[in-house]
Amino acid sequence: MEPIVELRALVMRPDLERLGRFDEHRVRQRFRDSFIPEHASVILVDGAFAGCVALRPAEDEHWLEHFFITPEVQGRGLGSAVLRTLLKQTDADGATVRLNVLQGSAARRLYERHGFTLEREDPVDVFMVRRPSRGRSF
Repeated sequence: MEPIVELRALVMRPDLERLGRFDEHRVRQRFRDSFIPEHASVILVDGAFAGCVALRPAEDEHWLEHFFITPEVQGRGLGSAVLRTLLKQTDADGATVRLNVLQGSAARRLYERHGFTLEREDPVDVFMVRRPSRGRSF
């Protein structure tokens, strides 16, 4: 779990600093407090750790959480490929997917490209939702 904890701290730091909310301890502890290994998948590229993602069931929906890709492989389509795979599964199940992303995060554009829309926002977080679709193409 520690490689994921450290990746979270690394990739979230710029956005958290921009929002005035970065804390070395808190960024790691919040992950440890909310991480449920049964819902998580480790992402490998050529056998090496490249990230993680979790899809947590909640009533008739899922929460997309802990989606982090190492900076070395960002921008190469890996995040889109992972997201497409997860969304095919949730579409087949007829499940809505929710997530939250930090205000100003570049990840929001990735989610919008995959059909997520704004549900609500506050000064720190943007909450997004994606309803299931059987005919959607990416």
